[in-house]
Amino acid sequence: MILSIESSCDDSAIAVTEIATNRLVFHKKISQEIEHSVYGGVVPELAARLHAEALPKILEQCEPYFKELKAVAVTASPGLAVTLIEGVTLAKAVSIALDIPLIAVNHLIGHIYSLFIEKETLFPLTVLLVSGGHTQVMEVKSLSEITTVAKSMDDSFGESFDKVAKMMRLGYPGGPAIEKLAKEGDRKRYNFTVPLLRTPQLAFSYSGLKNAVRLAVEKSEPQDYKDIAASFEHIASKHLIHKLKKYFQTNPPKNFAIVGGASANLYLRGEIQELLKPYGAKLLLSELQYCSDNAAMIGRVAVDMYKKNMFTSMEEVQVAPRVKM
Repeated sequence: MILSIESSCDDSAIAVTEIATNRLVFHKKISQEIEHSVYGGVVPELAARLHAEALPKILEQCEPYFKELKAVAVTASPGLAVTLIEGVTLAKAVSIALDIPLIAVNHLIGHIYSLFIEKETLFPLTVLLVSGGHTQVMEVKSLSEITTVAKSMDDSFGESFDKVAKMMRLGYPGGPAIEKLAKEGDRKRYNFTVPLLRTPQLAFSYSGLKNAVRLAVEKSEPQDYKDIAASFEHIASKHLIHKLKKYFQTNPPKNFAIVGGASANLYLRGEIQELLKPYGAKLLLSELQYCSDNAAMIGRVAVDMYKKNMFTSMEEVQVAPRVKM
């Protein structure tokens, strides 16, 4: 079995995955949403302290599996440097104590593999990653052959939801709050402009839309927020659909997937399903419980890396902060 650790942001998670069957034997995640909600977003130093408390407690529950562990995997990049360090430090300690190899996992590849928890992989695959830190389209041929074909120029899809929620004082995390409020609103009341609509550039941008929403919020009353939320969600998703449609003109999809924390948005899922119908493409989705950061997806990547002997030395495990990709 492989023990995997995830601490890239504000979720402390550990999982145990069986190598031969991909079976998820153990998985526990402790969320920090309540602690960060009062600040309207993640406070890195607070998140690191909470990881330092939570991860060892979860690890204790994994002790019955220690004798069967063949490796320990950990998210090493990208993410918040101060929180990644907590997971990496614990993984190194486990590696030394149990004399098992270390596997450093890229968090973004983890999101791709969230599709394959307790399943076999399915490649090639066109992937839309939408999360609090990233918005990008990738062509995935295999574990080691991943090409980014489009990415955000500024804010990510998920980040824009969090910031709009903060404008309306809806709390953190913002994505679920906006989605819930939008269900009650009129999606056509606010005619926000679709970003990059007139440019052939294959990229994403949410800073302009976010600013337009800010101006609308400043001129509105709280009773209008449901319509603003609905209109924002509609245009934010329409932006993704517009650029995907442009990409599909020369690269029609066969297998398409949405991954990342914001992929849990049911409105976006519905829009993507409609987009794919003319192509007859298969849509792959992670279970809702595995859309956000979790150790199960890290463990699933690690199973394939273990089989390919993709181990990492102590010195090679370098924590890499979250960057715009």
